[in-house]
Amino acid sequence: MRATVLVRPKPGILDPQGQAVESSLRHLGFKVSDARIGRLVDVDLATDDKAEALAQLERMCEQLLTNPLIESYEIELEHA
Repeated sequence: MRATVLVRPKPGILDPQGQAVESSLRHLGFKVSDARIGRLVDVDLATDDKAEALAQLERMCEQLLTNPLIESYEIELEHA
């Protein structure tokens, strides 16, 4: 099973990269009110069980993929 994990800074957490992108977009003439920079992690899991895959991904996010104090994440599953 293939999964995508989207990791973003939590609201209220400073995002210097996002601020730089927002400023650059404004200088280029784009009307933006906010920009946040995150990461995308694609993972191929060796299971077809959705509940097991979600449980594994939750543990991965909590133990390695995110800093739970300052980042949030979203998990999207797709069957291979």
